[in-house]
Amino acid sequence: MTAKTPLEDLQNALPQQGVVVWIGLSSGHRSLIQAVEEAEVLVGTGLVGDHHSQRRKGGKRQVTLIQAEHLAAVGELLHRGSLRPEEVRRNIVVRGINLLALKGRQFQLGEILLECTGPCEPCSRLEENLGPGGWNAMRGHGGITARVLEGGTVRVGDPVKALPIGGKAVANCE
Repeated sequence: MTAKTPLEDLQNALPQQGVVVWIGLSSGHRSLIQAVEEAEVLVGTGLVGDHHSQRRKGGKRQVTLIQAEHLAAVGELLHRGSLRPEEVRRNIVVRGINLLALKGRQFQLGEILLECTGPCEPCSRLEENLGPGGWNAMRGHGGITARVLEGGTVRVGDPVKALPIGGKAVANCE
């Protein structure tokens, strides 16, 4: 067994748990995001009923997540107060845990198991949704993408918990 480095110790020191505060599904290309209280999540695709889950089949972007705290930060950068979750077109909004701290690890949302696959960079659609400067305001605040390892139901109010680094965790989440 190899000794842990100080950096590994710091990365594993994530006792904070978050909570799912919003879930959204898009029924079709460029359609509005509809808030739901719960959603079924399938391995290999993502959220059942979300148009993007079929396009993301087997890919690294099966589920997109953003922090509620970043909705407020981006809204402030745009001088308009906190944003509504559907404006940023992510599947799940969480509060109370730093999503970027999930780099290189698996995490749970209630009964489902995800692994971080990278940052969720803003797209040009955000300039359209948020107005001039929306794309730049979202840079660094876009959340993360994840792959589904174990499916189930995710519900508003479910806890969000990081699992210890090791095992099958992805090393390329940046």
